[in-house]
Amino acid sequence: MSWVTGAAGSAYGVHNLPYGVFRREAEQPRVGVRVADFVLDLGGAEAAGLVLAAGALGRPSLNDFMSLGRPQWTAVRQRVTELLTEDAHRADVEPLLVPLEQVELLLPFEVADYVDFYSSEQHAANVGQIFRPGQPPLLPNWKHLPIGYHGRAGTVVVSGTPVVRPTGQRATPEGPVVGPSVRLDIEAEVGFVVGVPSPLGSRVAVDDFADHVFGVVLVNDWSARDVQAWEYQPLGPFLGKSFATSVAAWVTPLEALGAAFVPAPDQDPPVVDYLRDTPHLGLDLSLAVEWNGERVAEPPFATMYWTPAQQLAHLTVNGAALRTGDLYASGTVSGPERAQVGSFLELSWGGTEPVVFADGATRTFLEDGDTVTITATAPGPDGTTVALGEVTGTILPAR
Repeated sequence: MSWVTGAAGSAYGVHNLPYGVFRREAEQPRVGVRVADFVLDLGGAEAAGLVLAAGALGRPSLNDFMSLGRPQWTAVRQRVTELLTEDAHRADVEPLLVPLEQVELLLPFEVADYVDFYSSEQHAANVGQIFRPGQPPLLPNWKHLPIGYHGRAGTVVVSGTPVVRPTGQRATPEGPVVGPSVRLDIEAEVGFVVGVPSPLGSRVAVDDFADHVFGVVLVNDWSARDVQAWEYQPLGPFLGKSFATSVAAWVTPLEALGAAFVPAPDQDPPVVDYLRDTPHLGLDLSLAVEWNGERVAEPPFATMYWTPAQQLAHLTVNGAALRTGDLYASGTVSGPERAQVGSFLELSWGGTEPVVFADGATRTFLEDGDTVTITATAPGPDGTTVALGEVTGTILPAR
């Protein structure tokens, strides 16, 4: 039991302890960990000798700490738990707790590379039906390997950063035109943050997933569907997705999700050797999508066809190196029901079935001023709940 006010019963109790980077006015950014509605200043704790992490916790990003590897991650987590639960430490630690409303949350890690996968069978089938009517919804390769593309690391932004409506080229009956996207969308996703790198020319096996991945972060891969539809053949997504990708300010460590690993869906046909993960596990994360404050969808991550370990193994099977700060995302999380989809493309079925809000307003795609917030929870130890940091963004007019 923690002595921190509000920690008992909180989804951000000591069983969670997500990491982020924060600053207060006139102070330098440093690493912190969230407990209840406070941030524990880990940079200050390390400076005071309460935590040992080779000086990494006073840095303006998580990268140096993540590069230290799992034994160090485990040791720091255990020590922070002690500091927040044992009364003997209260006098030293309490001054290092800062109320959330007093801090600015920053991008928690420096993004080295960004890869986005396409791992929900339901989402892939829905998109296939919308974009390629009359053809098989899944392309022939989809069940043989995790499909993905390389995104733009420099446009990954922290939750709360406004998103400017992108301008691009799109098709019309009169021919291509250039202008602001009129089919701006979201993709509710789960991202995985790499801590320990791998050498160029080597592979990371599915069984080594937990040795390289530091934690989990919610992602919104904003998508201009009209730009995407015109450009994506034959090389896939480009400008329709590279203008902004939002991530949560809190990275949930894998160790906080130990109770959330569950059997993943059966894979048929059987996968090739390097993708064979035993046990074949996904994560039981329950996502929720709010559009202007109204909940419109609840995507279930446990239904994802390709697992995070398989994605990492495929990402490196050709010898591509991992770097500290690499981010790879799951792709849109969609379940079998319309109320479980993770994109507005699916929710409005390509814009043909408008979403009706409680006040009578309707939407097919995002309008200027709209705000979207994605949240998620997972089962924690002993019946507790783990909350993942939310990711939110508001659409600004094109410039």
